[in-house]
Amino acid sequence: MRKVGYIYDPVYLKHDTGEGHPESPYRLEAVNEYVDLIKDKLIHIKPRRATAKEIALVHDIYYPQEIMDLCSAGGTYLDADTRCSVFSYEAAVYAVGAGLEAVDRIKKGEIERAFAAVRPPGHHAEYSRAMGFCIFNNIAVAARYAQKQGFGKVFIVDFDAHHGNGTQKAFYDDDTVFYFSTHQYPFYPGTGSKEERGTGKGLGFTYNVPLPAGTGDDRFIQIYSEELPRLVKGFSPDIVMVSAGYDLHMDDPLTHLEATTEGIGKIVEEILKTADVPFLFMLEGGYNIIALGESVKLTIEKMLTV
Repeated sequence: MRKVGYIYDPVYLKHDTGEGHPESPYRLEAVNEYVDLIKDKLIHIKPRRATAKEIALVHDIYYPQEIMDLCSAGGTYLDADTRCSVFSYEAAVYAVGAGLEAVDRIKKGEIERAFAAVRPPGHHAEYSRAMGFCIFNNIAVAARYAQKQGFGKVFIVDFDAHHGNGTQKAFYDDDTVFYFSTHQYPFYPGTGSKEERGTGKGLGFTYNVPLPAGTGDDRFIQIYSEELPRLVKGFSPDIVMVSAGYDLHMDDPLTHLEATTEGIGKIVEEILKTADVPFLFMLEGGYNIIALGESVKLTIEKMLTV
């Protein structure tokens, strides 16, 4: 059985998005209920607090202070969908810190793989802009931090139903970070066409698979068993990171993809088979809390055994 770390802190529940908001604390409460069923198989890890300097690995140096000031003043809407409250800055820096802690533990050999159950999510956040429920780009910071720790080449897989525009943009001209995404298209945020392949030395290191509404298990499994392994093998990464968004599930209220829980398990299995390197999964979307909890549990079970 693999050494898998589960990274979580109750501070994530303090990020108050307001009554009726789909990105609510109930998401993580549901995840924890399901993960509790296999908790004895996991190494439980507390995240650390990311510093402003670490966040600035991918964000504007002044951006963390801006968010902190807005939260300290009582919170506000950062865009039409993204609300911050008094404790949101603290939750957000610990969400980033989960990825950093995972990299440190992997580097020390304490774990081989990690699942970071965090909120707010991150893959829409851009250089100096929050959007799509995301404040800081958790996985992008983790990728840059991993490189500083000696993991020179990072492969990022994003199976969230929404395209990770912020992550793509962070590495669009970079040939040391490969960004691969499957997502509903056209859909929010409007990016992620097949023609978006990178620029400069990063050309060919962005690979988008836009999918129409109604796409189900068969197509997903084909992509993850045929297209992804070829790309990972060609890139030969030192670590694989996964933006694990579970809104591709057929029961998700915000999207129109048709993956089943079992199909998501197969996607995860195929990702884990691509390379014999460390893996870091970081939670992104997923808004049906039962489907989310079941899917995260199955993801971790695959991480333990595949």
